[in-house]
Amino acid sequence: MTRQKNELLEWLKALAIAVILAAVIRYFLFAPIVVDGYSMMPTLQDKDRMLVNKIGYLIGSPKRFDIVVFHATEEKDYIKRIIGLPGDHIEYKEDILFINGKSYTEPYLDTYKQDVFDGPLTEPFEIVVPEGHIFVMGDNRRYSRDSRHIGPVPIDEVLGKTNMVYWPFADIRLVD
Repeated sequence: MTRQKNELLEWLKALAIAVILAAVIRYFLFAPIVVDGYSMMPTLQDKDRMLVNKIGYLIGSPKRFDIVVFHATEEKDYIKRIIGLPGDHIEYKEDILFINGKSYTEPYLDTYKQDVFDGPLTEPFEIVVPEGHIFVMGDNRRYSRDSRHIGPVPIDEVLGKTNMVYWPFADIRLVD
């Protein structure tokens, strides 16, 4: 009887450690997220499941063109691409991105730019990103609710960077 009790106790300890370890990983290191909508197409598809790296920005800083997850509202997290960092002067004209006066290519938009015949993919605008904020945009520029609508995002609202799709299984990939 004592041997069975000891074995049960050992199993319970192992289970408790596994649950605690899973919770630490889930809440502090990595978290799953489901892409909801079409604002990041063609890079990400609706219902893609991704992992969010929560520790990357604790030891580093957001980088231009990272795909990030942030709190947009109390109920909703958004996934978008960082276009501007604090202090950047962002301008779009004639469907070309200018950051601090320098033009940038956006290869992730090539698919859509080839298909657009009725005007620019990205409407012209200009903004200076406030300190402590980032400017984010979805890759599906015509159908994305992003910093053009909700304003620059406070850096402390960013949950983390994401670049790995793990579901659907046939579409497992790293994205840029």
